[in-house]
Amino acid sequence: MQKEPAKSAQKSIGDYAMIGDCETAALVGRDGSIDWLCWPRFDSGACFAALLGTKDHGRWKIAPVAEVRRVERRYRKNTLILETLFDTAEGEISLIDFMPIRKERQISDVVRIVVGRKGRMRMRMDLAYRFDYGRIIPWVSKTGDGRLRAVAGPHAVLLSSPVETHGEDMTTVAEFDVYEGQRLPFIIDYDASHLPAPESRDPESSLRETEDYWTEWADQSQYEGPYKEAVIRSLITVKALTYRPTGGIVAAPTTSLPEQFGGSRNWDYRFCWLRDAAFSLRSLSSAGYRTEAEAWCDWLLRAVAGGASQVQPLYGVAGEHRHDEVTLDWLPGFAGSRPVRIGNAAYSQLQIDVFGSVIDTLYRARVDGLKLNEASSGLLLELMKHLEDIWREPDDGIWEVRSGRQHFVHSKLMSWVAFDRAIKFAEQFGMRGQLEKWRRLRSEIREEILNRGFDADRNAFVQAYGSKTLDSAVLLMPLVGFLPADDPRIVSTVAAIEKELTKDGFLLRYDTSQSDDGLSGDEGAFLACSFWLVDNMLLQGRRDEAEALFDRLLSLRNGVGLLAEQYDVESEAMVGNFPQAFSHFAMIDAAFNLAGDQRGAHAG
Repeated sequence: MQKEPAKSAQKSIGDYAMIGDCETAALVGRDGSIDWLCWPRFDSGACFAALLGTKDHGRWKIAPVAEVRRVERRYRKNTLILETLFDTAEGEISLIDFMPIRKERQISDVVRIVVGRKGRMRMRMDLAYRFDYGRIIPWVSKTGDGRLRAVAGPHAVLLSSPVETHGEDMTTVAEFDVYEGQRLPFIIDYDASHLPAPESRDPESSLRETEDYWTEWADQSQYEGPYKEAVIRSLITVKALTYRPTGGIVAAPTTSLPEQFGGSRNWDYRFCWLRDAAFSLRSLSSAGYRTEAEAWCDWLLRAVAGGASQVQPLYGVAGEHRHDEVTLDWLPGFAGSRPVRIGNAAYSQLQIDVFGSVIDTLYRARVDGLKLNEASSGLLLELMKHLEDIWREPDDGIWEVRSGRQHFVHSKLMSWVAFDRAIKFAEQFGMRGQLEKWRRLRSEIREEILNRGFDADRNAFVQAYGSKTLDSAVLLMPLVGFLPADDPRIVSTVAAIEKELTKDGFLLRYDTSQSDDGLSGDEGAFLACSFWLVDNMLLQGRRDEAEALFDRLLSLRNGVGLLAEQYDVESEAMVGNFPQAFSHFAMIDAAFNLAGDQRGAHAG
């Protein structure tokens, strides 16, 4: 088990571990408190929202009454079953937390089992449901079989346990003793309030089934390099962020975890970004998870179905389109970081780079022999036709700025990728297309990027045409095959980015003091960009530096192997939504590249 200090004044983002059932997820603090859970889907309203407020906004805590001397946490090997060991002067107990994988049309559960390890320990449970992100207190009553049923509008949750409970300040409370060798289960079941109360699961058989599910899934991994433990943990994390009914992968299970403590850069990431498509496919397919890769492709094709002009950067887990941004004024935010937002206005932005991501994904899927919907070729042609008309336009870019559209170099790069992959798709798989026109446009875009995206005075590719600002997104140039890594312009660009965008060896996306993104405040080092730097170093023959940076990045993971979106160097803490799929995808790719496995290579 990973040893961690027992207490801190304010929980950090890294203090949390995730459990989930591949349809939603919960965050469990090292103090035994579940402070975040959205039910029944990732993007549903939270019934535990203490993560973004206080205990009064909903939580479920099970912990010793006595002072805790030591806390150790771990996931059971190759699973998403969390075990937390508490040590006090009275003895030791383990708290086992997990969510069984739902079977078809089955309810969702959180199971917690308190296991006595040594001595006798006095424990306390505090369960406070607060639906609609901490706003709604439910009505609680006892069912005929002794369970407690909490109802609030469409929601119903039942608590099952052999431990006696009582009400206290709108909270269900229990105090009980646990002896060595004793196992006391607590289960909450979610279901629609208009349906009859479901039967509760047997906790021990659910534990065995859940462990079998995850270990069997993890055993399919084809990664055999030196970073196997880290890769498996990241793959399990990505799997847990997959909405199993549709195959969509959310960027993170949280909203509004800040990019700067006390700042306003707080966003809802419980959606599926098209940009993640190519990264997702590469990581899953490289590791041997063809079923998940095909499900992600199917989700992608369904999401973008329709007019190409209506393609948007992000969608809901089932492909929903509208995600209007709303501020939740009653929540004070993590570490006082406001506003707390749900929804994401970036869905309505123009981000031309997503066309390159989608076309690259479809091409790679065919190269990898994945099964694609028969309509995929027709959709590709429609997307290309629209891209022919819009690639010259300014857009909002990969970083979703709110300061107005520009001619971002990364967006032009991904337009080049779209035409390049469409040409290869047609040449290799016999798809009908306007090859001559695509070749001409591919050349035109390339020349424009070289002429307008490269600043001779800075000797580097810049963020946007006419700008002097650097941007780590251009590190993708050699990774997508636009220029070789040893091209002098790439070498000088990487050197400039390392010099100007590095904080303690980790990369920023861009310098917020030099680039107007329409937002106040600062942000942390962006972990995916730092992994892209690892890939560039490796391609440039700087293997020792690449391995050293990769090892440093792995050291940023919390005690159970999870990464947030960003890292704050000054406070030495993770920032941004957590855990972040983008960070884990980038880590998996870099691990494959470091292992010398070409399946992790980026170039098309």
